[in-house]
Amino acid sequence: QVQLVESGGGLVQPGGSLRLTCAASGFTFSRYIMSWYRQTPGKERERVALIGTTGDSINYADSVKGRFTISRDNANNMLYLQMNNLKPEDTAVYYCTRIGIPNSWGQGTQVTVSS
Repeated sequence: QVQLVESGGGLVQPGGSLRLTCAASGFTFSRYIMSWYRQTPGKERERVALIGTTGDSINYADSVKGRFTISRDNANNMLYLQMNNLKPEDTAVYYCTRIGIPNSWGQGTQVTVSS
């Protein structure tokens, strides 16, 4: 059974940083492309960052380039999202996602950027 458990969200002031963590289990993590998505009420989920199976292929949404860094630890089945210089518009629920047909989703972690 695929399990994706996110943690690390919270309330942070503009300009601050957070590191999201996703613990994956129930599948061979190293064989899958992984991603972080985010969603705010009334909007579609937006892909924030995507990382290839070995970590050598990465892309980011234009809105987060230069501020967010996605990484993975295949030995420990972990996915990360380092978020720096956070802005109020980054406020959303962030989801760890296993890319597939269909995608598999975690339960999400709330990130709130506010003064």
